[in-house]
Amino acid sequence: MRKKIVAGNWKMNLDYNEGLSVFSEVINMINDEVTGTQEAVVCSPFIHIHSLVQLAKGQNRISLGAQNAHQAESGAYTGEISAKMIKSVGAAYVILGHSERRQYFGENNELLAKKTDTVLANDLKPIFCIGETLQEREANTHFDIIKSQLVEGVFHLDTTQFSKLVIAYEPVWAIGTGVTASSDQAQEIHAFIRKEIAAKYNQTVADNTTILYGGSCNPKNAAELFAQPDIDGGLIGGASLKSRDFTDIVKAFN
Repeated sequence: MRKKIVAGNWKMNLDYNEGLSVFSEVINMINDEVTGTQEAVVCSPFIHIHSLVQLAKGQNRISLGAQNAHQAESGAYTGEISAKMIKSVGAAYVILGHSERRQYFGENNELLAKKTDTVLANDLKPIFCIGETLQEREANTHFDIIKSQLVEGVFHLDTTQFSKLVIAYEPVWAIGTGVTASSDQAQEIHAFIRKEIAAKYNQTVADNTTILYGGSCNPKNAAELFAQPDIDGGLIGGASLKSRDFTDIVKAFN
């Protein structure tokens, strides 16, 4: 049975004290209200991670993650953070290839393959993001785009390495726009991703891979999305900044 995960991506939001406040609320709400086996992951800015890990000690429902990592183990890369540093403060996950990293920072599949290798080498779990833009969907090339992101980004991994990944599908046209892919549209892409994984590896690997939906998921649509057979949770942006909304999305699996 593959793991159900709801991962919050705070992006570049919340100062240090604001982050601790929101996370403390999330811990209390999840402990009081979540009854299933789903895992909540909070991917905060780097400044928060160590303190949030301390707050989460003793919790088995909540993990911490980073939003990016550099591809090198160490070196003269001013302003960057290595996977080893992230691991050293107790995080478990790292988001890689988010559409905003691809769009604003020019990250391509070749670079992301290197980042994935480094993150895995440091015993962290990548949340590897893939997805198409509105132009690519309208041109009916979205399946090709998603396949190339998988092939060039993560299909170089062996079966053991790949089994540590979480895949997140982001319809880029639905991020921060308030537009959400219909549950049928999302399911269609998730099923396609799982089919491609099965073709590359095997059906067992595909069946065990957690695939998250990352496009404007909110408390009102989470249950419908998560009820789809190939949607195993969400990568949550804006709603993860509000403890009530994030917890209600996690509870969609209850």
